[in-house]
Amino acid sequence: MERERFEFGRNWASFLKVLDESRIWEAERSLSEMLGRDRIAGATFLDAGSGSGLFSLAAVRLGASRVHSFDFDPESVGCTQELRRRYFPTAEHWTIERASVLDRAYLDRLGQWDIVYSWGVLHHTGDMWKALDLVAGLVAPSGRLFIAIYNDQGPRSRAWTAVKRVYNRSRFGKGAVLAALVPYNVARGLAVDLLRRKNPLGRYREYQRTRGMSMTHDWKDWFGGYPFEVAKPEAIFDLFRARGFSLTRLSTSGGGHGCNEFVFTRETPAGNDALKAGA
Repeated sequence: MERERFEFGRNWASFLKVLDESRIWEAERSLSEMLGRDRIAGATFLDAGSGSGLFSLAAVRLGASRVHSFDFDPESVGCTQELRRRYFPTAEHWTIERASVLDRAYLDRLGQWDIVYSWGVLHHTGDMWKALDLVAGLVAPSGRLFIAIYNDQGPRSRAWTAVKRVYNRSRFGKGAVLAALVPYNVARGLAVDLLRRKNPLGRYREYQRTRGMSMTHDWKDWFGGYPFEVAKPEAIFDLFRARGFSLTRLSTSGGGHGCNEFVFTRETPAGNDALKAGA
């Protein structure tokens, strides 16, 4: 599995070269829209799988009282540390560590948080259902959990799994996937924009409005992001309902390849019978 794991941190290190104030603002807007700005200010915020560190930075700027970021990938940890160095070098309330979301002992030491954020992370751990189960225990009573999980498209998802494995097995595989899919995505976008009489370059400039991200860096994540698992929205609903959570907000991929976004609120205290039954 390690041999086929995508180098997420290397991709994020490249993303930091294009990170600017407008992208940070879009990340703040995304968090505020899904969680509510008033829910972030003064709250404790756990970023489980911090990646580039962009959303940890957004949480600090939005007034979180404490932010803790961790990631399994050492280069992702380095990216998060770099953003703290750039923007909040003396922030004692922003801590960063290397750790796995599958490490139960580590998570137990973290305690519970007002907001637990893990966007597009848990399906890349190699054991998504265990990861989902473990992050549930990190949310404080009345706290919120914001996750994004790839949508299950059945055969299409299995095909994407095969593509991602080819990408990560060798340099040749990576080159073949990029040579096939980058031109395909560019051509498809061009055709759609021309039919709609839109400027084809506009989609690249405007893409950062999607959480402040970069289209080309997200392409690499989509093509190579492995391990890779998927779930239908109802399976996620059922899992967290059994653990005492209610759905606060939902944004779906529209049945497509992207992620479904969920915000859950914990209605029952940790350690109750419902939680134990689902563990």
